[in-house]
Amino acid sequence: MSNKEANPIFLVGMMGAGKSTVGKCLAERLGMDFVDLDEELERRCGVSIPFIFREEGEEGFRRRESALIEEFTRAKGLVVATGGGAVTQEKNRTLLKNAPIFTVHLKVSAEQCYRRTKNSDRPLLQCENPLEKITLLLESRNPLYGEVASLTVDTDGKASKRVAEELNQTLINLQVIK
Repeated sequence: MSNKEANPIFLVGMMGAGKSTVGKCLAERLGMDFVDLDEELERRCGVSIPFIFREEGEEGFRRRESALIEEFTRAKGLVVATGGGAVTQEKNRTLLKNAPIFTVHLKVSAEQCYRRTKNSDRPLLQCENPLEKITLLLESRNPLYGEVASLTVDTDGKASKRVAEELNQTLINLQVIK
């Protein structure tokens, strides 16, 4: 069996943890396709995530996100980067825990997350104190990431390629992929 027929690998974690950049590198190494759920959602809707948040609120965005997660948990040969808040929905956690997938939590500190995202237009960081917001989000989300993760990898201070190389070797050792 090639990795194109393998069950998908999902990456979860806070914004700025490296899900998209590590995911692209990992997919390339494994000969799998890469899907960034936020980018896929924007592509299908024809509008940006901030626009969806403004027009439909977080609830509308999360509903759309859940439908994509459900779709891609049934796919083969994919590395999938979820949005940072995907785990806040019980439906998504159930999917991520029970689907035939391997889920990796890319863990990041609040400080590293802030450095990586401070110049972005992310809706949840449009506030007076983004570092404090990130700290609070991590406190509430880290247990949820851990709940769905088959494996946790710390990304602080590591280049995306290095994280992807380490993850690739771990997945081979665990016989998740070839």
